[in-house]
Amino acid sequence: MARIEHFDDPDAPKPNSLVVAASAVVTDEAGRILLQRRRDNELWALPGGGMDMSDSLPGTAVREVKEETGLDVGITGLVGTYTDPRHVIAYTDGEVRRQFNVCFTARVLGGRLATSDESTELRFVSPEELDTLPMHHTQRLRIQHFLEHRERPYLG
Repeated sequence: MARIEHFDDPDAPKPNSLVVAASAVVTDEAGRILLQRRRDNELWALPGGGMDMSDSLPGTAVREVKEETGLDVGITGLVGTYTDPRHVIAYTDGEVRRQFNVCFTARVLGGRLATSDESTELRFVSPEELDTLPMHHTQRLRIQHFLEHRERPYLG
């Protein structure tokens, strides 16, 4: 199923669902950031996804990282909350999602890096490489906030 992300687009379809989701900025010892190339839109993104009824938000981030990358992680902090109503994601099945995303920081505890049915490529990327990768604005914003080493999480 393909998806198109809209941001501040007056022609974007109107949302018909709201999904609570979590993502994670996972870094390695060199300070590189784990990114996945998404199968549904071919853009690079942080690992993450929707919360299940049995999950907590940090638990969602841990589960999604494992499902999408094969890595076991531990949550270490909070980057911020991302709830801008101008960000709409339209799927080919007719769902038009307004996302409520909480982005955490995490460190690798174990596992083995492996693509999933949601990703075509996984890489740890240095901050200097980020501008060369096709990525949606909202993903860049989360990474930018992480790289700013803010004293307080972003609330937006």
